Amino acid sequence: MMQFNDDIIKAVEAQQYRVTVGDVAAQTGLDLAQAQQGLLALAADTQAHMQVAESGDIAYEFSRNLRGTLRNKYWQLRVKAAWERVWQVLFYLIRISFGIVLIASIVIMIAAIIALQIAAQQNQDGNRRGGGYMPRLWISPTWFYWFDFDYGRRRRTQLRSRSGRERSELNFLEAIFSFLFGDGDPNADLEERRWSAIAAVIRSHRGAVTAEQIAPYLDDLGSGWSAEYEDYMLSALSRFNGQPQVSPEGELVYYFPELQVTATQQKRLSAGGFLQETRRRFTAATSDQVTIAVGLGIANFVAAIVLGNLLQNPEMVAQSGSFIAFVQSIYWFLWAYGAAFLAIPLVRYFWLKRQNQKIEQRNRQREMRAIALANADDALQQKLAYAQRYAAETVLRREEAIYSTETDLLEQEYEQRDRLEAEWQKRLGQSNS
Repeated sequence: MMQFNDDIIKAVEAQQYRVTVGDVAAQTGLDLAQAQQGLLALAADTQAHMQVAESGDIAYEFSRNLRGTLRNKYWQLRVKAAWERVWQVLFYLIRISFGIVLIASIVIMIAAIIALQIAAQQNQDGNRRGGGYMPRLWISPTWFYWFDFDYGRRRRTQLRSRSGRERSELNFLEAIFSFLFGDGDPNADLEERRWSAIAAVIRSHRGAVTAEQIAPYLDDLGSGWSAEYEDYMLSALSRFNGQPQVSPEGELVYYFPELQVTATQQKRLSAGGFLQETRRRFTAATSDQVTIAVGLGIANFVAAIVLGNLLQNPEMVAQSGSFIAFVQSIYWFLWAYGAAFLAIPLVRYFWLKRQNQKIEQRNRQREMRAIALANADDALQQKLAYAQRYAAETVLRREEAIYSTETDLLEQEYEQRDRLEAEWQKRLGQSNS
């Protein structure tokens, strides 16, 4: 079975099921070779129709039930769709499991501490003060400061009075996972957005651009001769089959013939002034949820330390029953979980801070290039004007196709007889003259 690129299917749907290779490349950011290969595979497996223009350019027309056709044809796609639904449930259970383990850990350790204290008091012949090696430890209402869920309500009231209501789409158990591991990389699709934006810029200028128009969407432009000779444009030229041209003043401009061909009239897309990466935030949880999570983490770690001290007396453990023996067997897991619960977010905080500094630096560099383009000097304006000499847009309208796989070849030739006769007469007149 062919592995279909879901981005190509989405591009076909976005273009109302009639596309060219250039349309798909511009919509997805894929290079033209990948777009063509994926589009041909999709067309072959869904019995799409090819429509050929006189120029030799090809448009592909798909059924509007494209996804249904694929699901009906391939059981693997049905299994994949079912697995995606199952994985959503499994991943949700994984996310909330960290919060459940944290709460269970605290409950188990507090119960063990209480059990050990009771055993110690009974072992002291009714002496309520305890003694010997046992530390004086009582469960005090102040222990539950971090469990005071009314604190969240009071905190939200304070926040609303200052800056409006703070809201979170996460429940408490999901917030625990978010506090520990964050919410994913917001720039995971950065390369896709980059090349889609570059393709949109090329399309908006009818397939002809200068390097200065593409630079706000790239990262490293190189230095020295590499930047001077615009080597950074090679990736765009390779990806979209572009061709360089040299102006009379010796300046380079670039045009992309295959992005100048479209199946439908294109709107002038805006790619934004420059490619902007999103800062990575620490967590999607609210400040109240973070405060409670930190409090629970501290309470868990402190309880692990206290429990570890109490478990140092083997006689007391032996007298406390099977529950304490079980707790002792998993104690190092409880301690490690408590330590990791505080250490992981702390390390992640400093790592994210460093990553965000790099993101801001790249954003500033791209923004400065966009500003320089917006305030183009005379030389750059002349260069931009020269690029527009190569600007063009060819729309492959359905009624202008000279051949389509949708109907029989003989029938098409009959329907096209007037056009073919006119073309023949035109060529005959040219040869006689």
